[in-house]
Amino acid sequence: MLEESVTYAPSARYPLYLTAKRYWLPAFEANAGDPAALTLLFLHATSFHKETWMPTLDAIFALASSEDSPVKIREAWCLDCPNHGASGQMNATVLLQPEFFLNFSCERFAQAVHHFLSIGPDQGGSVDFRKRNLVGIGHSLGGCAITMLQAIEPVFPFSSIVLIEPLLSPAGSHHLRRLRELLVKGAYERRDVWPDRHQAMLLLQRRDRTKKWDPRILKIFVEYGILEHPGARYPEGAYPGVTLACTRDQEAAMYRDPDGATKPVETLKRLFRAYPVHLILGGEADFVPARVHKAIIDAGPYASVATIENAGHLIVQEVPDRLGKAIYDALAQNARLRSKL
Repeated sequence: MLEESVTYAPSARYPLYLTAKRYWLPAFEANAGDPAALTLLFLHATSFHKETWMPTLDAIFALASSEDSPVKIREAWCLDCPNHGASGQMNATVLLQPEFFLNFSCERFAQAVHHFLSIGPDQGGSVDFRKRNLVGIGHSLGGCAITMLQAIEPVFPFSSIVLIEPLLSPAGSHHLRRLRELLVKGAYERRDVWPDRHQAMLLLQRRDRTKKWDPRILKIFVEYGILEHPGARYPEGAYPGVTLACTRDQEAAMYRDPDGATKPVETLKRLFRAYPVHLILGGEADFVPARVHKAIIDAGPYASVATIENAGHLIVQEVPDRLGKAIYDALAQNARLRSKL
C-alpha cells in the first residue's frame, strides 16, 4: 500500500492546520481516468488519528484488487480531526485560545473536512474532489461528522456513505448522557504520559481495553497517537518523554459536544432518499447502549445493516480485517446496484 502525506497550513479562510494521508495500490493507478472509480474518505473516532484506518484499508484493498471484484477504487483519503493526531500537535498553541479551548465539536470536524475538500488545485490543493466519485466512511465521531458534512454548503457530491458505530442518538441526546459522563471521566483519568514509546507499548498491552486491539493497531497508535512530550526538551529527567497526541482536554471537549449526537439526524434522514447509506455495528453494546443501537437502525431505511459479532464500539481497533470485509461488501452492493441502472 502506497501513501502520501498532505498538510495545509492555516490561512485567512481557515485558522488551523489540516493533515491527511492518501493511500492506494499501484494497480489502482489504472483507474485514474475512470470517473466511476471510487475515492474513499475516512474519518476517525474521538481520541484516534487518521493512520488508525491502515489495517482496515489493507483488507478493503486486498478484496478490491481481485480480478472478479466489482469494486473499482482510485484511492482513499484519511483525515485528522484538527485537535487529533498530527493536526493536534501542529495546532496545539491555537487550540489553547478561547475560540477553541474546551470548545471543539463534531460540527467543527465536519467544517474542517469541508475546507480540506474545498482546496482545489487552483489553490495549491492536491485533488479536485468535486470531480471524484466520493464515498464517505466514518467511525463514531467520524460517522456523525461525515453525515454533517453532507449539509455544509456548497455540498460535495457523494455517491454513498458508510457509518460505523456512529455516535448518533435519534431518540434524543439524553440517551447518551450517562455514556458521555463516563467518557469525560475516562479521558481525564487515563494515563497520558510515559517515559518512552517502548514503555507506552508495554503498558497499553496490559490495559484491559487496549489489549483487545489488533496488534497492528496498537503499534500504529504508539507511532502516531503518541508524540514527544513538550517538556522533553528540558533537561533529561525533568519531564516524561512522550504523551498523547489528542490531549485529555481536547478528548473531553469532543464528548461534551451537546449537539453532535442529534444534529446529524435530520441530515441523515434526507440522505436516505439521496443515495445508499450503509450501517455497520458491533455485536457487543459495550459503549453505545443497545437501545441507542435500535434507534439508529430504526431511523433507516439503510441500504444495508451489518453486525460484526464479538466486537464492540471500537471495531476499527479490534477487528479491522472483518470491518474491511464489511465495508467492501457495502461498496460491492453499491457497484452491483449501479450496474443494473
